[in-house]
Amino acid sequence: MFSWKALQKNKTVRYGVPMMLLIVGGSFGLREFTQIRYDVQKIKRKMDPSLEAHVNTKRQAGLLQEEYQKLQEVKLDEWRNIRGPRPWEDSKDYQEQQRSRQSPEA
Repeated sequence: MFSWKALQKNKTVRYGVPMMLLIVGGSFGLREFTQIRYDVQKIKRKMDPSLEAHVNTKRQAGLLQEEYQKLQEVKLDEWRNIRGPRPWEDSKDYQEQQRSRQSPEA
């Protein structure tokens, strides 16, 4: 039938078969690596129970009530807007200026 020399000279066998093996083998390899990637993501997504309670939609209404109560306790009328230092200003000097301005008022 076919001799080994004839198969080596055939361009389809010489270039086509390795290319097809690379394509088919590569798809199987990529499938395995992709599955590993998704398995790792699934493991990383597991939350600790305290955080999961905050995310749980069944407890969401209770959490909103708790947050509303916390906001009721905060005195929003007594806040002061304090400017931070600019990039070209020395932050330590600016903090000292802010403290000196606040100390006589207090």
